[in-house]
Amino acid sequence: MQNRMPRRPQRQPLNWVAMRRALNYLTHYRREAALPYIFLFIATLSMLAVPRLLSAMIDGVTQGVTADTMLSALQKIPPAFLSQALPKMLEFLKLPAGTTPADLAARMAANKAGAPGVLVMSAVAIVLFAIFRGIFSFLQAYWAERNSQSVAYDMRNDLFAKIQRLSFSYHDRNQTGQLMIRATDDIEKVRLFIGQGLLQLAGAAVLIVGALIIIFATNVQLALVVLPVLPVAFVLFAFFGMFSQPLFIKVQQRLSALNTLLQENLAGIKVVQAFVREKSEQARFQTAADQLMKQQITVARLFTILFPLTFMVANLGQSATLYFGGRQIIAGTLTLGQWQEFTLYLMYLFFPMAQFGFIITQLGQAAASATRIFEILDARNDVTDKPGATVLPAVQGRVTFENVTFRYFPGGEPVLKDVSFETQPDQTVALLGATGSGKTTIINLIPRFYDASEGRVTIDGRDVRDVTLDSLRAQIGIVLQETNLFSGTIRDNIAFGRSDATPEEVMEAARAAAAHDFIMSFPQGYDTPVGERGTTLSGGQKQRIAIARALLLNPHILILDDSTSSVDLKTEKQIQAALDKLMKGRTSFVIAQRISTVMKADLILVMDKGQIVARGTHAELMEDSAIYAEIYNSQLVGDTHGETEFRPDAAEVAVA
Repeated sequence: MQNRMPRRPQRQPLNWVAMRRALNYLTHYRREAALPYIFLFIATLSMLAVPRLLSAMIDGVTQGVTADTMLSALQKIPPAFLSQALPKMLEFLKLPAGTTPADLAARMAANKAGAPGVLVMSAVAIVLFAIFRGIFSFLQAYWAERNSQSVAYDMRNDLFAKIQRLSFSYHDRNQTGQLMIRATDDIEKVRLFIGQGLLQLAGAAVLIVGALIIIFATNVQLALVVLPVLPVAFVLFAFFGMFSQPLFIKVQQRLSALNTLLQENLAGIKVVQAFVREKSEQARFQTAADQLMKQQITVARLFTILFPLTFMVANLGQSATLYFGGRQIIAGTLTLGQWQEFTLYLMYLFFPMAQFGFIITQLGQAAASATRIFEILDARNDVTDKPGATVLPAVQGRVTFENVTFRYFPGGEPVLKDVSFETQPDQTVALLGATGSGKTTIINLIPRFYDASEGRVTIDGRDVRDVTLDSLRAQIGIVLQETNLFSGTIRDNIAFGRSDATPEEVMEAARAAAAHDFIMSFPQGYDTPVGERGTTLSGGQKQRIAIARALLLNPHILILDDSTSSVDLKTEKQIQAALDKLMKGRTSFVIAQRISTVMKADLILVMDKGQIVARGTHAELMEDSAIYAEIYNSQLVGDTHGETEFRPDAAEVAVA
């Protein structure tokens, strides 16, 4: 079989679309965005004026020295020889042929007397232009930085808002560290280009155009010598720009991987230490750091080639200028001041060209980062308000599942299969089943954390996809199995869903969740700071605060996802008593591992492998469902109080 050569990776062009979209953020500040470029133009003009003043200064000094030398020579040359030497002197000085020795002496004396004045005026003008340029350079830098910070502010807020609205399915597919690096490092790289690189690019363009105009106006022959060097430099920069962006994208990807590893490790540091995995985690981190370092070295290698080549091209142009300019000085067609002026303008020409290396670096990084940012901003949200979605009015609480099938990914195995049931207002519905049976998926479909793949979910006869998300979720209180608290006080966490709640309402919700007593045991009470992810609280305390947070909303539909799993029996009884009272007048969905917590439910749904295998009240299921009876017996063996927890394996055996 013929061997095939491996394909080389396809080069990715610079993503100009992403960069244009990033630059469009400047249009939010049209007037402010124009200011740095106006100031830049004025500062560059001040800079371009200096070589001409320096040329006048040098020529003034040179003419003064030449005049002094000529006056001394005229006084020492005998009249007989002066008449013979005069034509050559006039030719050298480019004076009319009829000029007499007396006229020549008067002109030389005037040049000598005027030289100090030219020197002083030129020096003063150079200082004034330097001050002028300094003022406008400061203004351009200030406004450019201010505008770039404003763009970063808007972009970061847009990105955060988008991440907040993205559906659960998007977060299932993406790591937290990847999202964090885009909201921080990627936005900072775009900001740096807008605040520095873009301004440098505009300054380089103005300087190059201005220098070219002046050198062509000053000396066309020397300008034509330099001109062929410019296309070579621009081709060089375009070549390196084409290769740099894919490398910068890989740098950001590996930086994201490193950040993800760090974030996961810090979040699970207790697990790492408990299982003595410090060395293995260090090895993983070192591997990710090595990959990042190697990629950064690859980028550095590319630019260590670019910069010497840039300076080589610039030196070639300068060498050609020195040679041909020197010949013109010898021929008397170019003054020393003009030659120095041309040399300075040549530096103004090649300095921004050398600066393009840094600009390309920033541009490549910014384009790669902008691409990654807009990947999120353009991400398709699986759960959105459809056009014409209406506001859901106050609900009674009749929830219906009609032949609902759900898959997390298109083409994947269904997690729910043709599930149908209906709950009446004010009913308590319990979901029971082994791990992975689909209980949590059912409660995730009610507030539209996900949308059904087939069938539909309705509340009071309205398809949940026909109403706005905000109006739907505002009427649903949720206590998830994994309790999440936020940095702030206990009061802030309870009032998370209702920031306008009064202290009395917060305390009432805490009492209902059996949380008030332990909160008041802290020295600061409800103003006690909560550590990151609630680490300063026990599992039961966190769960009771989460219950209080849901109850404060006074929801019409209440969802409790195993909300008493992290509390002891005494606390569970306190919470359950409060919940029994508060669930009255609400449609409540309860997921529980302990069967004792669901025995009083109006409807119990027994789940297995994504299907409802039994339904009814406790008494009905004990009569008709072997699976439910097996679960009941497995939990109550040896403990008539239901202390033993629900064993999923028993349910699975019973189903089998």
